[in-house]
Amino acid sequence: MRPWIQAIFFLLFLRPFFLLFIGLRMRGREHLPERDPFILIANHTSHLDAASILTLFPLARLCRIRPVAAKDYFLRNAVVAWLSRTLFNILPIARKGITKEDNPVEEMRRALDRGESLILFPEGTRGAGPEPAPFHAGVAHLLERAPGVPVVPAYLLNLGRSLPKGEFLPVPFFAEVRLGPPLHPSGSREEVLNQLQTAVMDLRS
Repeated sequence: MRPWIQAIFFLLFLRPFFLLFIGLRMRGREHLPERDPFILIANHTSHLDAASILTLFPLARLCRIRPVAAKDYFLRNAVVAWLSRTLFNILPIARKGITKEDNPVEEMRRALDRGESLILFPEGTRGAGPEPAPFHAGVAHLLERAPGVPVVPAYLLNLGRSLPKGEFLPVPFFAEVRLGPPLHPSGSREEVLNQLQTAVMDLRS
């Protein structure tokens, strides 16, 4: 039942909202993965970010594509938890009180092992400017445990202006999702992070 509710929500509300109200455009459609699993990484400026990326995929694939989200925020009460899980199929991960059984990297690895794809914001929190903050090491740890999974870089433009941090009502503002070719980064964790951040930054222009 959940996939049907999500598909109807995207078809009747979310896609028209981003297309007609926000004016969302896409560049690099040829890099959109056709198979799961994959990891899509992007800069993070707005609560609209994950939803905008999800609208790019066919409705039938939404049940296999999971935005990684902070458990303490998106499961903070029953209503928010239901909306986050049902409409956006989030993968909730812990940011504090982490245990061996609740390890975020292992949660993400298990999702990839199940054939699910992840939308990940390696900055860890929303930024305020056009340049992403340094990426956290978690994505490099994940790639060590999931070798062979392609990483698709994305740069999100103007979504932070459509819904700035601290605001609750979006405003029309032409926004764009820019996708780059899939990567298979290698080397040390620091080298992997540098490769990923460079790939996202290169999409700004």
